[in-house]
This record gives sequence, C-alpha cells and structure tokens, in this order.
Amino acid sequence: MPEQIQRSIQTTNLADILERVLDKGIVIAGDIKIQIADIDLLTIKIRLLIASVDKAKEIGINWWEQDSYLSAKAKDAEIEKENKELRDRIDNLEKKLDEY
Repeated sequence: MPEQIQRSIQTTNLADILERVLDKGIVIAGDIKIQIADIDLLTIKIRLLIASVDKAKEIGINWWEQDSYLSAKAKDAEIEKENKELRDRIDNLEKKLDEY
C-alpha cells in the first residue's frame, strides 16, 4: 500500500512540474561549432522553446498558423495567392495575343 501512495504523489508532482513549464515556458539554447586552426567549418545554433500554445502566442510565436501543412487557413491563403498569380499571367498572355 505505501508503494501506491508514493507513486500517486510522484505523478502529481510531475503533472505540477509539467503544468508550470508549459505555463511559464522554458528555453534551452546552445551552439555547436567545429573549427580547424581558427577557421569555422560548421556552426549549428540550437534553440528550443517548450511552452503551451497560449503562452507561445502571448510572446508572439505563432508560426504554425502560417504553415500551410498545419493550418487550413494558411493553405487556403496560399492557394488564393497562386490563383491570383495564374490569373495575372493569363491576363498578360491575353493582352499579348490581342496585340497581334
């Protein structure tokens, strides 16, 4: 029986920690640099933000809303833009045909 109580307490603590991290957000940053004789060959910058969607929006991060693979609204906007470009091209071609 004491083992069950201990596991329950640990789960609650883990849930509390996860809730705090998502509410406040956490940033992990690091750089990897490969050099030979003071010449940079490769630099990799790693940035990781862990936060809830609400917190991300609050700090101005909402890239998923403009990604056409993740957002139907963004996909529709991309299709509309492509359609407009095609219509413009057709209009230009028709004008050139009319000139002949």
